[in-house]
Amino acid sequence: MNQIWLMTSAFDRLQLQELLPLAQEIGVQGLDLCVFRRDGTRDDFVATHLEYAHFGPEDAAQLIEQFNAHRLRLSVGAFDNLIGGPEEVQRQNQNHLLRLIRIAHLLGGDENDVKVGTFVGYNHELGNTEGGFEKNLLAYKRVFTPIIRYAEDLGVTILYENCPMEGWRSAGHAHTFNNLSGVLAARQLMYYLIDSPNHGEIYDPSHDVWQHTDPCAVMRATDPKRLHRIHVKSTRRQADPFWGNMYPRHAIPADWSRALGLPDSTNPWERHHYEATLPGFGLGDDMDWRRFIQVVQEQGFSGPFEIENEAKLSKQTGNLAATVQGCRATVQNLAPLLYPLGESGYQYPVEAVAPLRQLRRKNIPLVQMQDL
Repeated sequence: MNQIWLMTSAFDRLQLQELLPLAQEIGVQGLDLCVFRRDGTRDDFVATHLEYAHFGPEDAAQLIEQFNAHRLRLSVGAFDNLIGGPEEVQRQNQNHLLRLIRIAHLLGGDENDVKVGTFVGYNHELGNTEGGFEKNLLAYKRVFTPIIRYAEDLGVTILYENCPMEGWRSAGHAHTFNNLSGVLAARQLMYYLIDSPNHGEIYDPSHDVWQHTDPCAVMRATDPKRLHRIHVKSTRRQADPFWGNMYPRHAIPADWSRALGLPDSTNPWERHHYEATLPGFGLGDDMDWRRFIQVVQEQGFSGPFEIENEAKLSKQTGNLAATVQGCRATVQNLAPLLYPLGESGYQYPVEAVAPLRQLRRKNIPLVQMQDL
């Protein structure tokens, strides 16, 4: 039976102790804790819900106790560019991922299904040259091989999200491929280049919908053993005959666009003619969730569906009540597709949430990329 979780990026203004009872009220069974670097370079949909700097075994034991008291499961993650951008920032992002792997280990790692979510990112200096895609895959192999071996040794699995991150380049650039794991071909090549069971996927179907790709077809071509989480975020595509489906909108002078009535890009995140939505909240959806869930369940997926609230009518309003409302509506929308029917309607049985095990692992030192 699949659970429904919340990704905590939508609740950046709340502390963890506020978020735990709220998650119960919303009706979810787990939290994917966003643990972004406080000195990081991202400013979009980020949050830090764990004090990561000096996290140790006692912190792990207390966190497990807190989550068990609220009948919730958990994972951790931070989503940054690990193979591109300034070298100093790359290294900080890589070292932060190593820190999260250590934290996941102290929390029980794979024994407690505590995974670590991440992006891969993209190196545009390589990507803009002949053979740039292959060069990025080789950069990925060089950076991630020691990271994954370290995770393997600690019994932790790393999960890549498939967002292309179109907003990571300004609207003056012609291309928006900014995260290597944004397409299935790249992910399958990544598993080929680093042979390990300790990396897999957080799959977000909305990212394929706005690329005019059928998520069900992607799931049928995905190795089920690599699929550990599914993000619940919907997309409503917007009709735009001016730019086509292959290229993003570009930035053009404002007087040109006004003179001709042309849509143009004034925001790098609004270049692919879509609007972020939530299932069943406020407007239509270009995603058939009933069909999609049927396909992934036929593939044997039993992991959680995680609500990632970036919806224009919910999180993007800046209104906490609307953010909560969108999450509640999503739970209600998914409930008949995931939960059994009982006297109280479609509900996940509270007693079916297995408590996290208190493994009380010994402390281990922090490592950095230079140590691997």
